[in-house]
Amino acid sequence: MIKFYYSGAPNPMKVALMLEETGLPYEAIPVDTRKGDQHKPEYLAINPNAKVPAIVDGGATVFDSNAVLLYLAEKTGKFLPANTPKARGELLSWLMFVASGVGPFSGQSVHFRNYAPEKIPYAVNRYTFEAQRHAGASLKHDISVPVASLPAFISEASLWVQAHVRDGVLVCYGHAGDGNLHFNISGIDRARSEAFRAQEPQIRRAIHDLVAKFAGSISAEHGIGRLKREELRRYASPVALGAMRAIKQALDPNGIMNPGKLL
Repeated sequence: MIKFYYSGAPNPMKVALMLEETGLPYEAIPVDTRKGDQHKPEYLAINPNAKVPAIVDGGATVFDSNAVLLYLAEKTGKFLPANTPKARGELLSWLMFVASGVGPFSGQSVHFRNYAPEKIPYAVNRYTFEAQRHAGASLKHDISVPVASLPAFISEASLWVQAHVRDGVLVCYGHAGDGNLHFNISGIDRARSEAFRAQEPQIRRAIHDLVAKFAGSISAEHGIGRLKREELRRYASPVALGAMRAIKQALDPNGIMNPGKLL
């Protein structure tokens, strides 16, 4: 029986899914990386790099998630393309792209944005840019609705996306405790990214109309800026716009702060 050494991180989960899909019997052995179990001599004998996942299959030891995926695919003959140089070349190219690009850059993006003890703008910008570049085109909506309305909004907006958006998948996340959502739609076909982006005006209008329906805000935490200036004129009431202009005039009577950028 295969021994599967894992934690709850994304890379071990890839192997867990593969084991379940192939139907191979296995014994799951947790490795508590928060306590440093991966550095114990008995685990280093399995993976000298002190990372999870790893498997031991009889006399074979395999570590690194993508190496394990390929090993399991070849062992079972499942999830493999035709055995031709062209098909295998494509398989290896995409598999290594995930191993050397998508996985590491996405992980570093999350690390430097959320866990690094010191905020380093260069690192945050570099890894976030690369992670987003790998993911392809993305249409982003920084919005908020009243907390009590979050489930209904997400349900209705998700159904609209499913019915009307071509070549896109919904990526919705946020800090729901204050009603803020990043309601993003990522392209799933890089070859059709231009056609996907061409849908942006229609999508933005539909999502923002739903936000207004639920008495929310089209700009939750990142401000209006120049990108949403026309949207502000559509969704803000004349009274609100008048108040904004009055505050702007009171704080900046000479018009020296971002002149003509927003109001």
